[in-house]
Amino acid sequence: MKDSMRPGDAFDPSCPTRMVLDRIGDKWSVLIVLTLLDGPRRFTQLRDRIGGVTPKVLTHTLRGMEHDGLLVRRVFAEVPPRVEYELTPLGHSLREPIQAVADWAEAHVQQVMAARDRHDDDTTGRTPAESAATR
Repeated sequence: MKDSMRPGDAFDPSCPTRMVLDRIGDKWSVLIVLTLLDGPRRFTQLRDRIGGVTPKVLTHTLRGMEHDGLLVRRVFAEVPPRVEYELTPLGHSLREPIQAVADWAEAHVQQVMAARDRHDDDTTGRTPAESAATR
């Protein structure tokens, strides 16, 4: 089997699978994929939908995703020029796993936040009631 056809090994430090995991595990990449599942979007539409991402970080992430074959950037010869981003078939193949992770996060956010609060209370030596009073 050709090397390019061989599956990766995420536990091998020299395997490029880790670069792929870095890309698809990045919160901005996840949010971009979720946004583009509904169809192509312009840069400002992505930025506004995602919220909290700087233009510089969004640009960097979009370029990386394009480089990795997850999306395409289309420039339309208009005045002013219009640029749209759209998932490739490879990018669309992330629908199920990324949607599952997003659904899990939304369903369990309260439990995770409560666990963080308990952990913070345990490490500061305060009781939950004392911690709640100072918030």
